[in-house]
Amino acid sequence: MLSIIDNRPAPLVPAPFNMAAHVLAASAARHPDKMALQILRPTGAERWSYARLLAAVQGCATGLLAQGLRPGDRILMRLGNQVEFPILFLGALAAGMVPVATSSQLTTAEITPMAARVAPALIVGAQGVALPDHPAPVLHEADIRRMETLPPAPFHMGDPDRPGYIIFTSGTSGTPMAVVHAHRAILARQMMHHGWEGLTDTDRLMHAGAFNWTYTLGTGLMDPWTVGATALIPAPGVGADQLGLLLKRFDVTIFAAAPGVYRQMLRAPLPALPRLRHGLSAGEKLASDTRQAWQQATGTPICEALGMSEISTFISAAPGHPAPEGSTGYAQPGRRIAALDETLAPVPRGTPGQLAVDRHDPGLMLHYLDAPQATAARLAEDWFLTGDTVTIAEDGAVTYLGRGDDQMNAGGYRVSPAEVEAAMMLFPGLTEVAVAEVEVKPGVTVIACFYVAPGPLDQSALARHAAAHLARYKQPRAFRRLDALPRGANAKLNRRALRQQGLESEQP
Repeated sequence: MLSIIDNRPAPLVPAPFNMAAHVLAASAARHPDKMALQILRPTGAERWSYARLLAAVQGCATGLLAQGLRPGDRILMRLGNQVEFPILFLGALAAGMVPVATSSQLTTAEITPMAARVAPALIVGAQGVALPDHPAPVLHEADIRRMETLPPAPFHMGDPDRPGYIIFTSGTSGTPMAVVHAHRAILARQMMHHGWEGLTDTDRLMHAGAFNWTYTLGTGLMDPWTVGATALIPAPGVGADQLGLLLKRFDVTIFAAAPGVYRQMLRAPLPALPRLRHGLSAGEKLASDTRQAWQQATGTPICEALGMSEISTFISAAPGHPAPEGSTGYAQPGRRIAALDETLAPVPRGTPGQLAVDRHDPGLMLHYLDAPQATAARLAEDWFLTGDTVTIAEDGAVTYLGRGDDQMNAGGYRVSPAEVEAAMMLFPGLTEVAVAEVEVKPGVTVIACFYVAPGPLDQSALARHAAAHLARYKQPRAFRRLDALPRGANAKLNRRALRQQGLESEQP
């Protein structure tokens, strides 16, 4: 059997269409007084009803038009996890403008070239967030809040394939790319509601990520509002050690976070969470020991998903449909995927291949901004090539083996970082592990293991552990302790930075 799965049809794309209207209008009409958003602190919460949120979004659209902006204009967002973020994001979409979500952690030196690339007509910044060196006019968070009381602008309806919003890739393997998504991208998220999230209008979903991340924007905000649920977001400054308290105090039914957040939360005992049904994980591979520890601590499973900025999540486990041990999950309903060889032919089931998604998937990006060659390099025949290496089992379960550019070469063998990391995490005393192929002298590379632990660990013991759990060619040849693994603004592991770290120890 070949590694190709066709779960179509995908959701229909209506025309004319507006993403913001799809997210808010129906839920606000059904539940005007229901809580749409709560920004949580241990001492209380800022609460927004659906009626108030919709009024703020349409008032924001009016205010942006009053600034002289027109449909199609780009707005660079320099905001943190604050209510002004979704108001501006959806307000811009409502007016037919194109919001550009960026991480509030970026410095002026980092955001300036990104701003030059997107050429915004307006920049909106929060106090304390670095602004780019760019000639566009600047509004501040208080200006957005003042727009809340303006008369509502009508939703700008149009072609569902027109640009909706722009988001930057994490840049873990090079320069971040500006990904242009269409208004229709929101429709693809219907395939996630049941194929991953298990989301209904009675849920209270808390997400611990940054708003600029597609994972948080989609799973944490847009999805709950589309179905009429309540979105819960920890306020800025809330630490991982306080998230358990928030889960209990605010009756969270679904919790979403990156694997690193789960690991941090499990360092201390968690309170009883009788309302929690399950967790969601995306952004990087979820370690088996983290999944098991969470299950033991809370009595609830974690449903993992695989995705990328260009299409969001499309392979996942779901409540009641767990993934086999070691795999991520299954292609969601409505998706068509394959694992391909170098000739773009599907490989046999169980054979590693490059993961590809149907290029007509409604959730797929339009293109990389002003990068036609980079866009074309991703498209081949009927497929969008993800750059991820996977295997697809006989039952359709997809096992993630790593990014194509993360794959390590040891003695002519391709080695998956995820496989080596899973084995090394079994060593007692390790908090986190990441491996990368590191050049030790010109033309000579070794697999290096970078780990986080309270103190240095015995190198010989680490080497013996690797020998007991991994084939010779997969074993790390060098080990280095770090205070923390390098991660990007969205908590994703930065393997490129690891490869540049260098090694303190000699080959064991």
